[in-house]
Amino acid sequence: MWFQSGRRRDLCAILYDAGELRGQKVKTRLERYYDVRIDPQSFYATLDALVDAGHLERRTEGIHDVYGLTDAGASRVESYYAWLTERVENNERRTTDAGDRPLD
Repeated sequence: MWFQSGRRRDLCAILYDAGELRGQKVKTRLERYYDVRIDPQSFYATLDALVDAGHLERRTEGIHDVYGLTDAGASRVESYYAWLTERVENNERRTTDAGDRPLD
């Protein structure tokens, strides 16, 4: 699966919504969502991994790197959204099995 972490998934969701953003803007939005400070080195390593995998593109604007989803990245976000929506809408969370006992 291309989402090897929730951070990658959430970072791509932010860019899906926003279009292109400077790296620092993406980091700030993710930190606000998580309500925690993210180590810059770890964050930029995540961006690099997504660029290397072909899910993000990076371009330079002045002294800043700007990131956006590739078509492949957008497709993965949409695919994940469809999968998650199906789980929620179909109430895939099972609370009982055939013997009417609660599942652990």
